[in-house]
Amino acid sequence: MASAPCGPARRGKYSGLLDPELWDYIDRVNSWYPPEIVAAPIAEQRAVYSRMCAAFHQGRPEGVAASDCVVAAAPHAIPIRRYRMAGKAAAAIVVYYHGGGFVLGDLDSHDDICAEICAGIGFEVVSADYRLAPEHLHPASLDDARAVFEWVAATSALPILLCGESAGGNLAAAVAQATRHHARHAIGQVLIYPGLGGDETGHSYVEHAEAPLLSLADIDFYRRIRSAPGQSPDDPTFSPLRDHDFSGLPPTVIVTAECDPLSSDGEVYRDRILAAGGRALWREEPRLVHSFLRARPTVPRAAEAFQRIISNIAELGACDEALISPLVGEMAGRPEGGAKDRGPSES
Repeated sequence: MASAPCGPARRGKYSGLLDPELWDYIDRVNSWYPPEIVAAPIAEQRAVYSRMCAAFHQGRPEGVAASDCVVAAAPHAIPIRRYRMAGKAAAAIVVYYHGGGFVLGDLDSHDDICAEICAGIGFEVVSADYRLAPEHLHPASLDDARAVFEWVAATSALPILLCGESAGGNLAAAVAQATRHHARHAIGQVLIYPGLGGDETGHSYVEHAEAPLLSLADIDFYRRIRSAPGQSPDDPTFSPLRDHDFSGLPPTVIVTAECDPLSSDGEVYRDRILAAGGRALWREEPRLVHSFLRARPTVPRAAEAFQRIISNIAELGACDEALISPLVGEMAGRPEGGAKDRGPSES
């Protein structure tokens, strides 16, 4: 399936807001995975998505060794992929949950991203291939995500960091909430444009309801397809923002894209953690869209944002509390060339 490039007339208010190289990326994504694919059978959606991911794959950096194995969990085994730097002892381990709307993705779809995180920091990375909807409805993906975390906690003495992108950000947050009081809880979490089940009257949901690559209709589709009959949106294991207790969560960095309906979820999640006495930072990356990690080879803004994420993971792994002081400070306006780290006084 192919989709024609989105001309200026169809780009609307985003025509001049997004850089030309980002539009090239958006057009390339849509040529591989067109919006109308959501009407196709799930098997076809996955096949098309896998081909797209292969086309964007950047290869693994030199020195990164990857190995596949499984985590034994009733009633099935969960595939994982472990990334290590050859000849280098890791100081921490990252448990990574891939994106894909709980419907798409696997160990290959985000392989190069995990490898680059490993190379960029030297931490070990464990990528989890959790079960997907609609064959496996909630809480199957969360059960697998938690099982992989608990396996890492039982088999490694390294400090554990949680990291997730999009749907994987939801899973990372839910795992952090479920395991926050465990003796081997995560020491930090990095959530990348996560969908946390926020209020859809929030600013970004309204302002960017028709944003490129992720619309409000897409969010609704993915929410419905993973829901078991009678699923409540207020279930905090399904929508982490619907929890009533945000105490005890690990130091948290949430990174969102300005032109993404989900961006407000990051702001609200940050505020809930701070209100509960925790430490959190929310950074909205300007003039970027959902899925920008895949744009990092060709879009300078995306490459810079990815490097900031890698730095955040490294700093959390080093327990650098200065990174996420509850009071980030006053900052006037959004800097044109970079992201804005937002403190509670700026909401």
